Amino acid sequence: MSNGVLLRVRDVVVEREGRTICCVESLDVAPGQHWAVIGANGSGKSTLLSVLAARLWPSSGTVDLLGERVGRTDLRALRGRLGLLSSSLTRQLREQLETHDVVVTGRDGALEPWWTTYSEEDHRRADAILAHLGLHGSERRDLASLSEGERTTVMLARVLMAEPEVLLLDEPASGLDLGARERLLGLLDTLAQEGETPRVMVSHHLEELPASTSHAIVFKSGSVIAQGAAEDVITSGVISEAFDVDVTVERLSHGRYVVHAKS
Repeated sequence: MSNGVLLRVRDVVVEREGRTICCVESLDVAPGQHWAVIGANGSGKSTLLSVLAARLWPSSGTVDLLGERVGRTDLRALRGRLGLLSSSLTRQLREQLETHDVVVTGRDGALEPWWTTYSEEDHRRADAILAHLGLHGSERRDLASLSEGERTTVMLARVLMAEPEVLLLDEPASGLDLGARERLLGLLDTLAQEGETPRVMVSHHLEELPASTSHAIVFKSGSVIAQGAAEDVITSGVISEAFDVDVTVERLSHGRYVVHAKS
């Protein structure tokens, strides 16, 4: 895609039952950028992520993903290049699957290890990714035995197994305790430092944004109210408007955000 843009949205509208649930005039995601998609529940942020993941066709507008125009390409092949992490995908996997099998099948998006024949290199790589993410020794544990934090990390490893060109994360810290959340955000910051793979991450809690967040797009009632560099967008005024609450937003020296309600 021209100018190094990997994801491009123009005049996209998603409608359901005659109601606009997501409207984005323009969005470009380039290598090395790490976007936060912020907004209250039902504001349109997860709908945008579904569009970017080639899982949802917009009612109107154009979407170009990795140089391919949605509607003019094989979406099955395209989805294999987009690394989507969401709870809906996690629920499709059997609880009895071993951690190693969850990760190695991420190479081609299979739900069971017997659907495909994997090479020794595939198996070594799956274990290496698990070790890199701090789960060495967990390869033979099944999903049912994992904590929520461990399960999220395993699913991230599964996404990385496919060597995606973009990471798309739908509220990955949801349901995690403080320790698990901090470990996950540390992993995302490490991945950001290791390469130029861009990240688009949905969240409605600013405390869940990694320090590496570089850009943000903020939704309210299906429409974008601000977008651009994170320091220009994630502000007290914008966040107060998005959530209809009077707050003060502060970005700490290490890049993380905190929010304080005004008394």
